[in-house]
Amino acid sequence: MLRAVTATRYITPLREGGSLPGLVEADDLGMYVVKFTGSAQGRKALVAEVIVGELARALGLRFPELVFVHFDPAVAESEPHQEVRDLHAASHGLNLGMDFLPGAKDFTPEVARTFRVDPLEAGRIVWLDALTVNVDRTVHSSNLMIWPTFGTAPARLWLIDHGAALVFHHRWDGSDPGKRYDFRHHALGHYAPDVRAADAELAPKVTAELLREVVAEVPDAWLTDFARPDEAREAYVRYLHARVRASAAWLPTDFPSREELAAEEALRAARTQQGRPNWLKRVPDLHGKPAAEQDWSVHLG
Repeated sequence: MLRAVTATRYITPLREGGSLPGLVEADDLGMYVVKFTGSAQGRKALVAEVIVGELARALGLRFPELVFVHFDPAVAESEPHQEVRDLHAASHGLNLGMDFLPGAKDFTPEVARTFRVDPLEAGRIVWLDALTVNVDRTVHSSNLMIWPTFGTAPARLWLIDHGAALVFHHRWDGSDPGKRYDFRHHALGHYAPDVRAADAELAPKVTAELLREVVAEVPDAWLTDFARPDEAREAYVRYLHARVRASAAWLPTDFPSREELAAEEALRAARTQQGRPNWLKRVPDLHGKPAAEQDWSVHLG
């Protein structure tokens, strides 16, 4: 069962996330990254966070503890930005928090060049993402952290942010549970992920019973697509159980190498430049690379 805490101090908004999560301290003295029910992504993003996060934990993957956070906007009354205050006002009550990992480092392309990931560990993460249709763990936005980054304990990969997963629950249109999605640009694709070994290990563990335990963690108020919350929970169980049994159809195995990715990126950038007027060709292509990777001296020197 997920624990419930009460936010006692609002520390700061985290603008790196599109949903404007906030860092808070709670009455258990823990610090949590809170995703709010009033965000533009809606409560389905929180449903996905709970289901995929708790499934990851049940399968032995590293994922920070989730808690339910009772939030009163009064604890953040000193927040100066109106858009953040509006978000807080729309999120009074129960929200979702993830244990804060102090000092954790983003798994960026630069870090990935020197950080070693075992092929089986990479395969397990890719397999979970493919099962839950989480296409939001890419080379440009990994939603992975490295922690700890100090002391003598070995640094490990931690999964975060699954709000974009479970795409099927945005329509419930009876899409094929065996549908194959494009994971060629997965953040761990160039580590030769052993997804077949991961499938053999993890698929038998994802039983209907386990899925019911995981889905039971979602609050009734966040399940609004069906007449009753128990109908919604059973729909998640049916779809994910059917999908795991169809893993042979969707198992991702085609991952480009670093060199192939670089060549694809160069070709894409060249095509983009061809379609630009001359005055725009000197403007950095922020969609191709994160700003930190741009050579700004070319444009500012």
